[in-house]
Amino acid sequence: GPKMVEFHSQQFQINSKDGKPLFTVDENEIVIGTDKLRVTGPEGALFEHSVETPLVKAEAFKQLRLESPTRSLSMDAPRGIHIKAQAGNIEALSQMDIKLHSSDGVLLLDAETVRLPKLPEGTRGGAGISQGLYEICVCPDGKLYLSVAGVGSTCQEYSRVCQ
Repeated sequence: GPKMVEFHSQQFQINSKDGKPLFTVDENEIVIGTDKLRVTGPEGALFEHSVETPLVKAEAFKQLRLESPTRSLSMDAPRGIHIKAQAGNIEALSQMDIKLHSSDGVLLLDAETVRLPKLPEGTRGGAGISQGLYEICVCPDGKLYLSVAGVGSTCQEYSRVCQ
């Protein structure tokens, strides 16, 4: 028709000049066989269901952004998820909570310095009055634990928590 091309067949295929399949369609799937797929629309690509790929990467010198403006974004992998920044920082920003959970392992913060800049500091009270305050203690192996705050430090290097 004047505004559409319609094709009836079991399979439709477009090949490159050297015979390599570039685009193949049948009733079960669509295969794009190029080395690179570029989506240039201003809204990007819209996937109504899941996406499976061995690699997601941005163009050189461009930021990669995975976004779900109205719902959650989920990455699932049975053998782990690895996030790495060769140069620069990794940031996790949230209007609400950020939760890190490990059901069978540890949460390892392996860094030269670990800072908690907005952690409130207690004020010195009378002797024996903890005011519901706690002290964050560190075991020799790096494990953290809470101890009821006192006038002096209540952290013990050989606490039973550290054993």
